[in-house]
Amino acid sequence: MKISYNWLKQFIKIDWKSDETAALLTDLGLEVEVVEKYQSVKGGLEGIVVGHVLTCVQHPNADRLKVTTVDLGDGAPVQIVCGASNVAAGQKVPVATIGTTLYDKDGNSFVIKKGKIRDEESHGMICAEDELGLGTSHEGIMVLDANLKPGTSVAKVFKIENDEIFEIGLTPNRADAMSHLGTARDLRAGLIQSGVNVELITPSVSNFRIDKRTLKIDVKIDNNKLAPRYCGVTISGIKVKPSPEWLQNRLKSIGLNPKNNIVDVTNYVLHELGQPLHAFDASKINGKIVVKTLPSGTKFTTLDDIERTLHEEDLMICDDKGPMCIAGVFGGKDSGVTENTTNIFLESAYFNPVSIRKTAKRHSLSTDASFRFERGIDPTITEYALKRAALLIQEVAGGEITSDVIDIYPKKIDDFPVFLNFAKTAKLVGQELSKEIIKKILASLDIKVNSVTDAGLGLTIPAYRVDVQREIDVIEEILRVYGYNNINFTKKLNATVSNSARTEDYKVQNIVATQLNSNGFHEMMANSLTSPEYVALSEMLKEEHNVTMLNPLSNDLSTMRQSLLFSGLEAISYNINRRNSDLKLFEFGKSYHKYESGYEELKHLTLFLSGNRTSENWTSPQKPTDFFFFKGYVDAIVARLGLEKIKIEPVKSDVFAEGVAMVIGEEILVEFGTIKKSILKHFDIKQEVLFADFNWNLVLKQVSNKIKFADIPKYPEVRRDLALLLDENVAFDAVYKIARQTEKSLLKNILLFDVYTGNNLPEGKKSYAVSFTLQDTSKTLTDEQIDKVMGKLQKNLAAELGATLR
Repeated sequence: MKISYNWLKQFIKIDWKSDETAALLTDLGLEVEVVEKYQSVKGGLEGIVVGHVLTCVQHPNADRLKVTTVDLGDGAPVQIVCGASNVAAGQKVPVATIGTTLYDKDGNSFVIKKGKIRDEESHGMICAEDELGLGTSHEGIMVLDANLKPGTSVAKVFKIENDEIFEIGLTPNRADAMSHLGTARDLRAGLIQSGVNVELITPSVSNFRIDKRTLKIDVKIDNNKLAPRYCGVTISGIKVKPSPEWLQNRLKSIGLNPKNNIVDVTNYVLHELGQPLHAFDASKINGKIVVKTLPSGTKFTTLDDIERTLHEEDLMICDDKGPMCIAGVFGGKDSGVTENTTNIFLESAYFNPVSIRKTAKRHSLSTDASFRFERGIDPTITEYALKRAALLIQEVAGGEITSDVIDIYPKKIDDFPVFLNFAKTAKLVGQELSKEIIKKILASLDIKVNSVTDAGLGLTIPAYRVDVQREIDVIEEILRVYGYNNINFTKKLNATVSNSARTEDYKVQNIVATQLNSNGFHEMMANSLTSPEYVALSEMLKEEHNVTMLNPLSNDLSTMRQSLLFSGLEAISYNINRRNSDLKLFEFGKSYHKYESGYEELKHLTLFLSGNRTSENWTSPQKPTDFFFFKGYVDAIVARLGLEKIKIEPVKSDVFAEGVAMVIGEEILVEFGTIKKSILKHFDIKQEVLFADFNWNLVLKQVSNKIKFADIPKYPEVRRDLALLLDENVAFDAVYKIARQTEKSLLKNILLFDVYTGNNLPEGKKSYAVSFTLQDTSKTLTDEQIDKVMGKLQKNLAAELGATLR
């Protein structure tokens, strides 16, 4: 949200510097993210002065140039070469002096320098209006009022406005602060707490009066719950034209483009008071205005020329012929103000926030009006804002008030009663504040004190503070105005040491995360909300198991994810598109599932690997990642956590082109492998992606709290290699298991270091080169012991796998 400091000063007379005010607003909870300078003309016409053309003669070396002598008010006339045909002696003109920065129509800057043009010196530039940003004409130089004094700043002549704009990161609960008035209310409270007593100055509407009653438009509200308050008035004899400069500057300063004087006034009041308004062309209203809902499927064309299909819960502003406007959201194409409009019906209303929010989401519309209505505006200023806008319209567009003010408000929206307990306030704040300080802060926030007891205060909260309805909310208000930085810290240090097992979730996560980080992985955190379309990419995921949002932010974020795979692929695609293609990512997260028996959340650890193993280096050639390289990381995690009794089985998930699963008992510990190209294509990923999905709940169940220690062996280990001839369908895992079962005591390690298939081998055969590491922790192994173990290994491998030595 953008707030103009000059505009803010119309509500509060303050001479603070902008950085001081920004700091106070931030302390009050209205975080000022940045303060930007605004000038109604870019550059602020700095360095542009009024010059008096003393002489003007033809350039000796150019037919289209003139050589002028110009008095700049400093007693030393300068020579300036000018190409404008209308320059003449005796004129008062705007001159850009040496060192002045000007801007072209595209906003690019250039600096005026001393130079020579066709051998004649030029000490500045006589400017046209487009060169100064004061217009679009380039037919000749600007000729100023002859009574102006040379040397006068042109910025003063044209009343260039210099402003400072606060960019406030407004939190969703602070609907009351979504205007200059709302920000000024908070600022006043902060200033009073800082010892600066100021008054809040609000625009007067005392001059509002009905000129005649010649254009009455009746209003009917069909559903008072959806439109609790509705005000309107007609204004006749207006002239639609561009807004005056002051109004355009106000809107431009906060990033709005002026349209015409009527629309600009409604936008001005919206940002001034926080009350959205809408102006209808009265000549286009047939009969009376009816505020109601319409049947589902009704077609309606909005101002952006898009035909929309209405929902039965969409609140509409209609006349006797049909809909004219989506209430509180967007106007209609056929009822808006045009340059031919002479009579208008001006609307100011309070609509149900939930209704407006749902309508805006349904139609994917987000306007300044809906942004405020859906968060809750002040229901007490509806008529006041209408009168304020009507007076401004009369000021900038003429016209007369030609009807009574219609105000349909059958059930007043009451203020909120709250009781504030002093003891609870002290407990939550952390120190005891005096009753007078509390009452002073509450008064500065327009919170009325109805009763005072020893225990606390009976309060009435104004209706516009929709976020303050409980005692804890009031305490938060007191604390933010008092100042979090003003709360004293105790000198006593209290500390507690909690006893938790090594297998606590966060501890195990830290162990694994540290290991992965040391191996070059980066942790990612993806949104749990995702697109419902992703379930179609895997038969393992079912649409009926989707957990869907009742009020989604968008269609792409309407479902809780059933798998962490797709959010990870989104991140990979995002990085690849930005030339970051060598990726190692991991994520701890949850998947969400809906069953007939209820909802289920499952925790996962996922790993993603894509691109090259290492970054480009002159010492080693780049090598792409592959399944076995990736398997090493998975095995390392399993080994680090001490997970045992693992079986290897074929992968079951259909997202893998190839892969394996590690199983403990009947449960899958982790599935990993290469993602199918059809899935990668959906994310526009052309390189291979390896993916591992750990069942983290099973990991926590299986991880041991016991640590095993062993002495470093004193005796040497022995390695023996076997070149085994095996059938092609025999996996190394089978060799590994038989070897482990054959010798459990002395056999320490088994390693496959070469696989050969091809020439010189019988058909249907392959060769495994396997190393076996033997060691006895109590003595040195003898040749007899080693030969005995190797003989048993050969015998069992031959018996069970048909293995022979090459």
